[in-house]
Amino acid sequence: MKYSVDIQVVLSTPEDMNDVHEDPYEASDRLNFILHAAYDRAEEEIETERLERILHFCWESWQRDSNLMDIEDDELLDWVDHTLATWDDSDNNELY
Repeated sequence: MKYSVDIQVVLSTPEDMNDVHEDPYEASDRLNFILHAAYDRAEEEIETERLERILHFCWESWQRDSNLMDIEDDELLDWVDHTLATWDDSDNNELY
């Protein structure tokens, strides 16, 4: 169940982004935008473990991505929608 996941525990801080991003505050905001979008757009009845794996995947996919600051919000939302829609079709369950 979605309500079992505390999104606040997953969110990044600027310290998480120091090693890769020139502006760690903005990078943290961008990653948190993605994490919130994934959480908000997930079905209410999603299994807790599945949502946790998806959020972990989002973190791992974007935390060190140097392009994070260059991608528009609507493109990130498209990525989130695609990730949620195709999660069962991918091999992510074993990795995340």
